[in-house]
Amino acid sequence: MAETWTPSISWPSDPGTPKYAIRLKVAITILLLLQVMQAKAQFYLRGELRDESGKPVANAKIVLRSAGYVYFSGSSGGFGITSATASDSIDITADGFYPHSAKVSAQQFAVIPLKTISRNSSIQKPGLSSFTKGLVFNDQYRWTVGTETYSSLLENEFIETGKFPETGFAVNIHKASYSNIRRFLNMESPVPPDAVRLEEVLNYFNFNYKAPPRDSIWAGSTRLSDCPWNKNNKLLFLQLSAKKLDMEKVPPGNLVFLIDISGSMDMPNRLPLLKSAFQLMVENLRPTDTVSIVVYGSTVGVWMPPTSGGDKKTIKKYIEDLAPGGATAGASGILFAYALAKNKFIPGGNNRVILATDGDFNVGQTSDKELEELIVRHRMEGIYLTCLGVGMGNYKDSKLEMLAKRGNGNFAYLDHEKEAEKVLVTELTQTLYAVANDVFVNLKFDPEQVAGYRLIGFDNKLNALNDSTSELEGGEVGSGHSLMAMVELSLKHPPTVGKVETALGRAEIAYRLPNDSITRRHVLSIEPDYKPLNEMDGCHRMATSLVMFGSMLKASPYTKNITWNEVQALAQGAVEKENPLHTEYLRMLEQAKKIYSGKKKRKRSE
Repeated sequence: MAETWTPSISWPSDPGTPKYAIRLKVAITILLLLQVMQAKAQFYLRGELRDESGKPVANAKIVLRSAGYVYFSGSSGGFGITSATASDSIDITADGFYPHSAKVSAQQFAVIPLKTISRNSSIQKPGLSSFTKGLVFNDQYRWTVGTETYSSLLENEFIETGKFPETGFAVNIHKASYSNIRRFLNMESPVPPDAVRLEEVLNYFNFNYKAPPRDSIWAGSTRLSDCPWNKNNKLLFLQLSAKKLDMEKVPPGNLVFLIDISGSMDMPNRLPLLKSAFQLMVENLRPTDTVSIVVYGSTVGVWMPPTSGGDKKTIKKYIEDLAPGGATAGASGILFAYALAKNKFIPGGNNRVILATDGDFNVGQTSDKELEELIVRHRMEGIYLTCLGVGMGNYKDSKLEMLAKRGNGNFAYLDHEKEAEKVLVTELTQTLYAVANDVFVNLKFDPEQVAGYRLIGFDNKLNALNDSTSELEGGEVGSGHSLMAMVELSLKHPPTVGKVETALGRAEIAYRLPNDSITRRHVLSIEPDYKPLNEMDGCHRMATSLVMFGSMLKASPYTKNITWNEVQALAQGAVEKENPLHTEYLRMLEQAKKIYSGKKKRKRSE
């Protein structure tokens, strides 16, 4: 509690002297200051959170009810909150525990027990990718292909701003959807609509990176242009760039490679591809990093004990000796990997399990909920999860995406060695080193300027929308990542070229720094900075073509009037001819055009 003090005042013997009047004024001033100080006194509310067995509950969300401020418990379950009052109430939520409210006082250290949700209950609320307050969705159905599984998605609809001015979306660096689409097109096969996640297609490319100011995590900008599929609407581009870490100052890593060596991995595009990928990654490890390998399949356990990242020859030899066989005891492998990561835990370091698999967990704990419980428990202890998917036929996209999100990590799909090099060498810092956690963006539009809007991508899973308790689930953003988000707008006043004074609204980025419990915010004004699409930078035109490409693969009702020729024409005028990823995109567009145009011809003939 804040301390108060009382001044010692010497009063003169003669009240009639001028000194008496002066001293009286001084005394009154001091007393008034004391009252102000007491009114603004800061109190410290302290305590710790425990489960039913007495173990600390880390990373629990704590909301101070009087102020609405958000805090998180530390690794030991402890918390310390400044308050304007000597006592207050807090609301606590934590993965795997029932919500709890408690009164806390500055005069007493609080030990608060949380009740574990039983295994029979769903310990995890389905996480939302985007959320519009008060909106009720219309049901919709999707299909999958063969034994491959994808989460059923519901495309975001057009929203009336006057009724729902705010929407938000989770930010992450998942890029698996684009490389998986490439795999289907290379097989001359249509792409399952639910395999297309537009935000991942868009952010496969690190568009137009701009370094943030030295004192900031983020650099942001907004632009406004034309909408090719609806001439009455406009496109809003929101671009965010995360700061790049100085690799010489990056904390040491405690990395556990968890590699699936089961019989289903015995194909060229599975285990051999992963072996090449990890050997490429080893070249970038430092002597301060510690690497371990856990395998599951014909055997489950530690394949390589913790080894210095400087001993590259030894690590590569262990990787090369991997051979496929046996069943897929995936959950047992995850248990071993986390136990090893916990045993070599580095406080303040990059503690991470890297799971590489085709996602076919057919022995052991196979339900999503049980795997979620396992992943979440260790995430709360500061051990994150990155997922690398490979293969085809029995590839479980939905499961790997869910595990990566629950593990506060990222998710990539490796369809060939070039993609492995991109993820684990070129973009290694984005893949493994986070600069911000629990990141989400809230957009608030001005109803006087914006009649309606549609968030492009960040589509929600149907099971999340069916659960009224679902929450927006923030993600992890890696070093040097550049995010492009797009919103289709219906404006009340047509924009003019150049800036005008009235903003369309504002964007608020909420995030936490790694190993920090405080939620921070970065606010960006949405300026109506308009240019016709043909005058926009190449990155904005390329982004528009990618959205059109993905929307046509999804058979989106919003882009049903555009043609593959229009998408190609826009892309060809925007790509960087010397960039191999851009020229590959043009080839993918040509493949998609042949596949989908052929489907239409067959339908007409039938």
